[in-house]
Amino acid sequence: MTFEIENVSKKFISNEHEEVNALEDINLTIESNKFVCFIGPSGCGKTTLLRLMEGFENPSEGTIKDNGEIVLEPSRSRGFIFQDYSLFPWLNVIDNVTFGLMIAGKPEEENKERALKYLKAVGLEEFAYSYPHELSGGMKQRVAIIRSIINDCDTLLMDEPFSALDVQTKKGLQKMLVENWRKHNRTIVFVTHDVDEAVYLADEIVVFSRRPGKIKKIIKNNLPRPRDRETHEFHDLVFEVTNYIDESEDV
Repeated sequence: MTFEIENVSKKFISNEHEEVNALEDINLTIESNKFVCFIGPSGCGKTTLLRLMEGFENPSEGTIKDNGEIVLEPSRSRGFIFQDYSLFPWLNVIDNVTFGLMIAGKPEEENKERALKYLKAVGLEEFAYSYPHELSGGMKQRVAIIRSIINDCDTLLMDEPFSALDVQTKKGLQKMLVENWRKHNRTIVFVTHDVDEAVYLADEIVVFSRRPGKIKKIIKNNLPRPRDRETHEFHDLVFEVTNYIDESEDV
């Protein structure tokens, strides 16, 4: 089992100096090599839980374990993809993409070969030696996504990484992410507001209630892969997930 989340709650102090309950009594097990999506109303604590799983912050109550070890700080075994790009402005695209591989001591030529393959897949091969300030927002996010995917981490924690992309680019990256996940047997936890995206990607869809965030429903997604968005079964599951989210917002 990759993650064991037990009795986790998280409280913040707001700018108005009031206590805010972001998460309340979260219990969840995420098995190794699974693709799990978190979805729910805005402000329900999805991203907060993801940050706790990475170790950027610690729970107010409860524990999170990664392969039996309590998570207290970030780890190289986990990669985190932020909603914004978080690129190094002084590095060109290919050096941004291969930065983690370089730190890990991987051969430079092999790193560049791998990076160019991924950049080509997302239409950025010709921008390999451009700098972040020369790229559009969508292009920067594609670079950030490739940078995380290319690293040999066991787990990817992804905070709405495709939300700012156009539909065509988003679908291409979704397909590439699934292929990469199946090839490397990683665990992926993915925060999204897009029900269609969750149904396309996930083995399990965790639906959160509004704040304080609680787990309302865990939906198993047994649709065969590769998934076809045009099937009745796909649309039925989109409808089911949407209903649970609507109920969460109405509570």
